[in-house]
Amino acid sequence: MYSDETLTPKFNLAERLGVDDAFSYAVDNNLDDVVLEEACTYFEALQISDELLATVDRLDADGGNIVYNECCPMWDGEDDLFDVHSLDDLALLPNLKRLVSAKEGVVAVPDRLSILEARGIAAD
Repeated sequence: MYSDETLTPKFNLAERLGVDDAFSYAVDNNLDDVVLEEACTYFEALQISDELLATVDRLDADGGNIVYNECCPMWDGEDDLFDVHSLDDLALLPNLKRLVSAKEGVVAVPDRLSILEARGIAAD
């Protein structure tokens, strides 16, 4: 949704913190592998309309996505900090056809492939 600019404004941690560089801020404040409160607050309050959610046909759960470093600037992807432990919210995406990185990556749900298959969602 950020790439095609249907969800705006884009979240920017540095702006929320009032600094030039969120990574340097995290280093200076010893915030290794910490999801910053400013990111949690923003994403917990984010409202996405049902109409916009219905346009989602592909979800990318790749640990290399920029959003992870916007939430935790020093995250190196080597732990389970952002692992998905539930697929219960798939019902919010009625037109989802593909979940990228479901086979390997941050989706850590037992039987995830059978759950996705039952919903008609391809798993990469």
